[in-house]
Parts: sequence; structure tokens; C-alpha cells
Amino acid sequence: MESNWQVLLFYYYTPIVNTQKFKVKHEEFCISKNLTGRIIIASEGLNGTISGPKEDCDEYKDFIKNDGRFQNIRYKIDKCSKHLFPKMSIKIKNNLININRDDLDPNVKTGVHLSPLEFRDKMKSDDSIVVDMRSTYEHHIGKFKDAITFDIKHLPALEETIKESDFYNNIENKEKEILTYCTGGIKCEKASALLLKMGFKNVYQLHGGIIRYGKEVGGEDFDGKCYVFDDRITKDINIINPKIITKCYICNKEDDTMVNCQNTLCNRHTTMCNMCYVKMQGCCSKYCTQSDTKRS
Repeated sequence: MESNWQVLLFYYYTPIVNTQKFKVKHEEFCISKNLTGRIIIASEGLNGTISGPKEDCDEYKDFIKNDGRFQNIRYKIDKCSKHLFPKMSIKIKNNLININRDDLDPNVKTGVHLSPLEFRDKMKSDDSIVVDMRSTYEHHIGKFKDAITFDIKHLPALEETIKESDFYNNIENKEKEILTYCTGGIKCEKASALLLKMGFKNVYQLHGGIIRYGKEVGGEDFDGKCYVFDDRITKDINIINPKIITKCYICNKEDDTMVNCQNTLCNRHTTMCNMCYVKMQGCCSKYCTQSDTKRS
């Protein structure tokens, strides 16, 4: 029987003057529906992922559409069979995405948006460089073939990390076509703007991110799985030429199952095969198996 539940991934940059009023309105609506998720509100816009029955998700979309500021918002929609979050969390933050710069406004200047088909075609060009704008734990489990990645634990360190890289210090790259991508597109709105500030001339971004790319072109040349920020942890993307790029953290066997360490003080996300997961009681180390803060 086909599931009647959905998960919606969305963002939109538009000025929100009274964020507190907007938050209260959001909370009142979401509490009245069978929805869970994480929503961030900032003076620069809206970002969120929610799950629930299709009819409640449809009503949420109507709720947002009725606010004229969000007429052009796009949703990445997946099917699911249950709530993917323990509750509904709605928070006000200073930025939707914090990369430690206050001079980046995607509505003023950002990288050129490419559809998944355009992105796929440009990846085949010898004059293009594909750049992953996600954190290390995200691109560890999956990334585009031959993409440049950065060792980033927290996104505010992005600019500093880029400046230390061979990618930045090779002057020839400043003239090439830089194809940026992330999970749903929101990080690239500012990350591509940052690259333009850093002197790269031809910067593009995958509109709708990896999630939309998987839906529209079958995920071609995306190796591994896509890390997602809900209870699924990862999502299959490539149905054309899939490839596993990770190994079990414990036994080194090829595996692409991402798990969350059961020690609540650790919460490390890493790849682990089922046999090791059972043996390690869902933990990433012997130390964590002996912790008093291990989930029951």
C-alpha cells in the first residue's frame, strides 16, 4: 500500500521584518496539524524540513503560499511512512546559513542557478570544477564524482578552509566554471556568493541541490548516498551508475550504512555494517559502549 506521508525540504530568501510574529503564526499553524520537523526563521528568510500526512503537508504549503512573500518557493518532496522528527522545532536565528559573513545577500548577488540537467551537462566539460559545499560528515558518505571537498566540521569555517586549499591557491581556477552543490541548495546560495567575493569569475550552483538532482536526472555520477537532516540519516540518489565509496568504521568492510552513535554525549555519525552495529551495541567505540549516557 502506497504511503500517504511526505517530507518537505524548502528554503526561501526574502526579508522578514517581524520574525517573532512570523514564528508565533507558524507555531499556531503547525500545532494545529499533524506535522513535525525543524524550521528556521531569520530576517533574511525561511528554511525548513517537515514531515507528516500528505494532506497536512499540502495545507502547510497553502499556508506559506498565502503569504505573498513566498510565492516562488519550491519544495523538494519525498515519500515517507512516518514522522522523521521527534517534534516540531521552530527557531529564530540570525542567519539561515552561517558562514561567518554579513555581506552576502543571495537576492543581490549569487552564483548562477543551474537546473539538474544543466548541471549534469556542465560537469562533463573539461573547463568545469565541481565543488562540494557541505561539511565533512556529509560528503564522507556521498559526493559527485571527482568533486573537490573541504575538511569542514562547522560551516562558519568555510572561507578560511577554502583559502588554505589548493583549489583556491591555483590562480587558473579563478577563470574556470565553478559548479557548487549542497543537499537542498540553501548553502550554495551564500557559498557561491562567497566564491564570487573571493575572486572566482564564473560561479554556478545546483538549483534544488542533490535532492532535486536525484529526482530529475536519476542522480547520475553521484557516488554514495546523500546525507539528510532527519531520522533517515541518508538517502539513495543514484539509480543510473551507483557506487559505494565508504567502509565500515569498525571492520573496514565496504558498507554505506550511516549510523548515529548511541552514546548521547558522542552522537558521532559514521558508517557501520549491521554485524558491527550489533556487536558494538550501536556505538562507535568500546568507550561509548560503556557510557552511562548510552541510549537504551
